[in-house]
Amino acid sequence: MISLDNKTILVTGGSGSFGKNFIKFLLANFNCKKIIIFSRDELKQYHLEKELADSRLRFFIGDVRDLPRLQRAFVGVDIVIHAAALKQVPALEYNPLEAVKTNIIGTQNIIEAAIDQKVSKVLLISTDKAAHPANLYGSTKLCAEKLIVAGNSYASSATLFSVVRYGNVIGSRGSIVEVLLKNKNADQVQITDYTMTRFWINYHEANKLVLFALEQMEGGEIFVPKIPSMKLIDLFDTLVPQARKEIIGLRLGEKVHEVMITEQEGRHAIELDNYFVILPEFHFWSEDRYQKFHTAGKKLSNDFSYFSHTNSLWLTKEQLLEMVAEDSDLQNL
Repeated sequence: MISLDNKTILVTGGSGSFGKNFIKFLLANFNCKKIIIFSRDELKQYHLEKELADSRLRFFIGDVRDLPRLQRAFVGVDIVIHAAALKQVPALEYNPLEAVKTNIIGTQNIIEAAIDQKVSKVLLISTDKAAHPANLYGSTKLCAEKLIVAGNSYASSATLFSVVRYGNVIGSRGSIVEVLLKNKNADQVQITDYTMTRFWINYHEANKLVLFALEQMEGGEIFVPKIPSMKLIDLFDTLVPQARKEIIGLRLGEKVHEVMITEQEGRHAIELDNYFVILPEFHFWSEDRYQKFHTAGKKLSNDFSYFSHTNSLWLTKEQLLEMVAEDSDLQNL
């Protein structure tokens, strides 16, 4: 496992759900020189500072839309984890330009600042909604992925840019799991579609994926974990078994099933033991740069794709309850 000891790490969106959990993970497992929380929300930063109370933490109020602020924040930084994004699907359908400003232009600002300040590695936290996007959020995250991958063209290997892409996080703020647990005694709940499936991951696995990507990245890869799927109806039956289910149909911009690797991406992806690695379609360096992935893994078939409803891994009700029990934030609801 990669060592992050004596490194200065900056997390954009550091006071959000992923950022908060990843920073706790860093504090518990590494002797980082400095961890910078870069986010817009001063109240969340205040609460996080009081909760963690660690001298290694630095709090920067700022917006990824603001390139000069990023330039200042990135001075002396070794690694940037770019998790800041606008994410609420229905809200972004009605506020599309705001999503573009943060998720697309903000990501390009990250690239510019990282190259200018000679950051060693930048890792974008992406989503399965970026693959075959059906809504504006997914479309902006696809653009963000494309920008990050292409960022390697400008950095001349002085700064490496890569992506991690995963599904729904159990325990994330505003997630369906959190919503149901807050209303665990409800008599009736709304569900969009009985057949709907989603990929599921917890923060422990997400943190492991980020470390794996930071250790293995050569620039331009999209790292995808092998994680289980679950039908939404099974999730509802597990968390609120007594509640009557009202079918309301798909929300604006919502898909019945998600995909993490499209058929096009599968043609240039490698399967490893616990992860897939989507290699860039155009090479920034020679093929030798990515040879270790070919050596350690195997090439996928030309028609390979990775959908939530055809997944070979399925989350059982017992496993879901175990994951919920291991999340301290969910237990406090």
